[in-house]
Amino acid sequence: MNYWLIKSEPFKYSWEQFEQEGLTMWDGVRNYGARNNLRSMKKGDLAFWYHSNEGMEIVGIAKVVKEAYQDPTTDNPAWLVVDFKPLKKLKVPVSLQVLKQDPRLTNMDLIRLGRLSVQTVKPEEWEIVLQYAKTI
Repeated sequence: MNYWLIKSEPFKYSWEQFEQEGLTMWDGVRNYGARNNLRSMKKGDLAFWYHSNEGMEIVGIAKVVKEAYQDPTTDNPAWLVVDFKPLKKLKVPVSLQVLKQDPRLTNMDLIRLGRLSVQTVKPEEWEIVLQYAKTI
C-alpha cells in the first residue's frame, strides 16, 4: 500500500462535504507532478485530506476506490482523475505548523513541495502524522 496527501480548499470542497457525499472524483489537476502521483495511485491506497489555504491542516483519511482514468472535465488526455471515498476523520487535525516543527518530517513533500496538490507520503511520515492525530 502507498500513502498520499491530497489538498482541497475547504471553501471549495471540504472534508465535511466529502463525508456527506461519500465519494468524490479528484478532478481538475493541471500539474504534471500531481498528475503523475494520481497515475501511481492504486485501489486501496490511503491519502491524507489536507485543507489548504484555510485551516492548513490534515483533517481526514480517504481511500482510493478507483484508479486513474481520463479527467472528464477536459478533452486533453494528459489529465487524469482518481475516485476517493472517506475513510476516517482525524480525532485531532494536524496543522502544517505542527508538522514543520518536527525534525523527522523535514523531507515530507508537504514541507518541501508546499504548492503540489497531490503528494507522496512515506510510511514513516504517515505514522508520525497519525500519532499527532491521536488515531493510533
